[in-house]
Amino acid sequence: MTALAYLMRLINLINRVLGNVFMWLAAAIVIVCFWVVVERYAFSTTRLWMQDLYPWMNGVMFTAVAGYALYHNDHVRVDIFYRPASTLRKAWLDLLGVCIFLLPFAWVVWAYSYTFVMRSVGLLEASSNPGGMQGLFVLKSFILVFAVTVGLQGIAMAIRSILIIAGREDLIPADYHYKYETEQV
Repeated sequence: MTALAYLMRLINLINRVLGNVFMWLAAAIVIVCFWVVVERYAFSTTRLWMQDLYPWMNGVMFTAVAGYALYHNDHVRVDIFYRPASTLRKAWLDLLGVCIFLLPFAWVVWAYSYTFVMRSVGLLEASSNPGGMQGLFVLKSFILVFAVTVGLQGIAMAIRSILIIAGREDLIPADYHYKYETEQV
């Protein structure tokens, strides 16, 4: 059980680092978008690569921080069943949800996008806009990052659930407990 707890902490750390690094792209997106508007309306000019840049940064940010959002339990779920549940019932619901939905979803995203991404990398694909930004393949590569980080965080969620079901909540970090703690039902 201790090895599982260590693995869970490692996965959580990876997603926390990625989330804390890539969330700063939100500020960069605002700055670049603002500058594109200033150039267009104040200087009557534009650079197409900058117009590509901020939606690309948006795509990178949201795919890179998906595991981080899952770590913080910020994804959509049916709270009418989940919120009033006991910690043990939440653990069972999470374990089933991860095994039936989340991990197969991450695998499908990886399996169906791998060839697409590798083709883009092989071509060193760039923007289709004339004068657009180079490196579209980097953006597309974040589809695989999304699949890996969400899949890994799903494994961490499953481990947390297994530890709770086994009565080993002492191995779970204090910051990784359920968002809506309630009384036992």
